[in-house]
Order: sequence, then C-alpha cells, then structure tokens
Amino acid sequence: MLKIFLASVMLGASLLAGEISVAVAANLSDVIEVMKAEFVKTSPQTKVNTVLGASGKFATQIKAGAPFDLFLSADMKFPEELYDEKLAVTKPVVYASGALAMMSTKGLDLSKGIDIITDAKVEKIALANPKTAPYGTAAVEAFKNAKLYEKVESKLVYGESISQAVQFATTAADVGFVHKSAFYSENMKQYKEGKDWVNVDTKLYTPIAQGIVVLKQAENNAEAKAFYDFALSAKAKQIFESYGYLVNE
Repeated sequence: MLKIFLASVMLGASLLAGEISVAVAANLSDVIEVMKAEFVKTSPQTKVNTVLGASGKFATQIKAGAPFDLFLSADMKFPEELYDEKLAVTKPVVYASGALAMMSTKGLDLSKGIDIITDAKVEKIALANPKTAPYGTAAVEAFKNAKLYEKVESKLVYGESISQAVQFATTAADVGFVHKSAFYSENMKQYKEGKDWVNVDTKLYTPIAQGIVVLKQAENNAEAKAFYDFALSAKAKQIFESYGYLVNE
C-alpha cells in the first residue's frame, strides 16, 4: 500500500512539474501565443498556461493570493506595486512599450486627429477601463491634455480590458481608443492605417512602458525564470517589434 501511495504522489508531482502560470495583459493576446510557440522550441518540457485580462485586476488578484508565477503587465505601475509589497521577487523591467491608436469603422475622417471625438456624429467612444487598464488610462490622459475630456465624458463607453475595448470599437462604438499592436493581428489586418485607424499623438499621453516580474510563488522555479529570460531575449524583442511594439536594443 505504501508503494502504491508513494507512486501516486510521484505521478501527481510529475503531472504538475513543467507547468507555469502567467498573468498576461490583454493587449498581448496575439503576441503571447507566438511567444509560447517559440519558447516551447527550446523548452518543450514546459507547459505555459496563460490568462489574459486587465493589468489592474491581475494586481488585485495577486495581492489576494492568486497563484501566478509571472506577470506581464501593460504598464510599470502595477508590477512596481507588487515588488514594493514583496509579492514579486524581481525588480520590474520593461519588456516592450506600446502605443495608443484611434480607430473607427463608421467612415469618419480620422485625419482630423483626436478632435474628431467632439463631432456630433460621434455618440459613443470606446476605451478600456482607466482604473484597471493602462491603455484606458492613456486614453483619458490624451483627452485631458487635448482639453477634450469634459466635452466627451458622457460619450465614453468602458471595456473591462483593452480586448473588450477593441470589440466595442469594431461594433457598437463610433470611435475607439485601442492598442496599436491590435492591427498587426490576422483578424485586424483588414483595418487600414490612415483610413480605419491612426496613431494618437504621443505628446498627449505618457509612454506605455510595459513591465514584467517573477512573482513570489515562483521564486525558486527554474522554468518560470526561463520564460522570464525568454521574454527579455533578442528573439522576444523581434516578436514584439513585429506586432508594432517598441523595444530597447
């Protein structure tokens, strides 16, 4: 009986071995799949389980004990909070920087720039929740710096994450503020720069530096460290760049 018990324990351990859990900002929904496919080429024994969502919600969940090994945030603020509270064991570093884009599927003249959102034809403006999603925070900052926020506040429609904001922007909303990298995915390539979307003036918002940390539960997890190193590698930088992100050389 003892041998059977020990064998079952060892089998259970082997099933758990080689799996890591990663909290991933929603704006990385396409990029992370490419990264996982590339990572497994050199680490085939490791299964990378990813969960997508708003960075602020992940930070709250991690503080409450959510069992994640790594956190790829859409900003630096939330990883820094976790590090300060000793819930992350690596100091937050930037893995890529994102940009904000304005899109519309309603045939609006986007060449007018961000001022188009005050047009009477624009009744709904989609963006991610600024309380939990850094791209939503950047959008609100852009509105305020352009002196437009009070004029359009009643038009704002919030998605729980940037992915939901993209969904709103491509369906019900007249204008949406989303991550530029969205347009590099296969299902968004139909939308053309200059016609369906334009970059938001980078002078209107703080650069969206995205940070990564290894979390407390993975302090001695070699496989989590391997994925962390890969996310900061030259190969990962190539992947981020191919999706419209900026990376430090």
